[in-house]
Amino acid sequence: MGRRTMGAPRAQRVMTNLTIESVDLEGQGVAHAEGKVIFVAGALTGERVDVEVMREQPRYAKAKAVYWHRESSDRVGPRCPHFGVCGGCSMQHASNEAQIAIKQRALEDALWHIGQIKPLAILSPLRGPSFGYRSRARLSVRWVDKKDQLLIGFRERGTWHVALMDSCEVLLPQVSALLPHFNQLISSLSVVRDIPQLEVAVGDNTQVYVMRHLSPLTDEDLDKCRAFEQQWHVQIWLQPKGPATAAPISPNQPTLTYSLPEFNLSMPFSPVDFTQVNFPINRVLVKRAIDLLDVQSHHRVADFFCGLGNFSLALARRAREVVGIEGSQALTDQAMANARVHGLGERMSFSRLDLFRVDRTWLDALGSFDRVLIDPPREGAQALSEALAEQSLDGQGPARIVMVSCNPATLARDAAILVHKGHYQLSQAGAVNMFPQTAHVESIVVFDRLPPESSMPPQASPIENAL
Repeated sequence: MGRRTMGAPRAQRVMTNLTIESVDLEGQGVAHAEGKVIFVAGALTGERVDVEVMREQPRYAKAKAVYWHRESSDRVGPRCPHFGVCGGCSMQHASNEAQIAIKQRALEDALWHIGQIKPLAILSPLRGPSFGYRSRARLSVRWVDKKDQLLIGFRERGTWHVALMDSCEVLLPQVSALLPHFNQLISSLSVVRDIPQLEVAVGDNTQVYVMRHLSPLTDEDLDKCRAFEQQWHVQIWLQPKGPATAAPISPNQPTLTYSLPEFNLSMPFSPVDFTQVNFPINRVLVKRAIDLLDVQSHHRVADFFCGLGNFSLALARRAREVVGIEGSQALTDQAMANARVHGLGERMSFSRLDLFRVDRTWLDALGSFDRVLIDPPREGAQALSEALAEQSLDGQGPARIVMVSCNPATLARDAAILVHKGHYQLSQAGAVNMFPQTAHVESIVVFDRLPPESSMPPQASPIENAL
């Protein structure tokens, strides 16, 4: 028997008996009907569904599944009561194995359809805890006069409204448990209408909650916050303007740290610094990246987009020299401080540079590298890939590159540059399930520079078509 969802329909129209062919990068089922692509929220590959069309364009439509004629064996019941409303998760209806398979397929599809490349080998996916893993989050805060109520949570799916959350299954359990108590605290403050954001950062040793505020807190407000800190053994920081203004309300607080036990590293960080949200996966990701690079004691290694040294310090445990480059001076300063604490300062250097504006001349001036690790933001590393590709055509540049990516589309673009415009082959690629229950695809890929005399058979159409 079929199954029907609850709730008042808001559809423009209904389409029936659609067969879901795949799942896209946003976690939506993909079907074709009436000459259009239909993106279906809540549907999985192989399912046959009726949908309500929420938005329609000449070539595609956005819809949500409302009735299942045939369900996938990968479908599971969502664990969170807010799933479907809260936009923090989009895949709790799929089994863990199905989520990983979807992300691996998304990576391979992007590499082929955008980059016209197939990896020579597929890496086993990296996986970890499916729930209760998230140590970083930026929650929206809003006082709603009509409801006489404070909302703290992620945005509702597809809207700017804030979802009312009294718990969260993907946040660390100790963070989820504090959400109702933070609601009570902020509701009691005189500036309740001027607090738009609560940022969470949890380390191995402490929890920090950064309150963004648009007007000053009173002495009474501060007393309430300090009492909250003592009661729940957390730190509260205030951020009146940009991230650089964030500061603790109480002195002599312990510094946030996370560990990389495989490399005997403890990494201090600020609650407003960029760090990975999933520390268990980060540990295995760093190890895999270092292993794939095959770093030897005589190697000189570059870590581009190095952040606060997440990969750099681990690399320095094995390499002769590591050069880290990042666009943020605050992060490179912290990276160097971390290196010195661990006795690695003499074999490491860090500098700040806009890596979106580099070229071959700049890269040559850095000297030769045996290995390169690249961990760019969502925009990717196009300029850097162009420079590395140019080097490789002259038989220069690193023998191996490992790239960690949070965006399959820009990864595929950059891979196409290295393979089609340079002299690299895509040797290995695999998914990293950094964000379980979401459609976010993290991945790791390996490029090997080909010997000057070798030539690989054509893999694809010209690079202009790939890009």
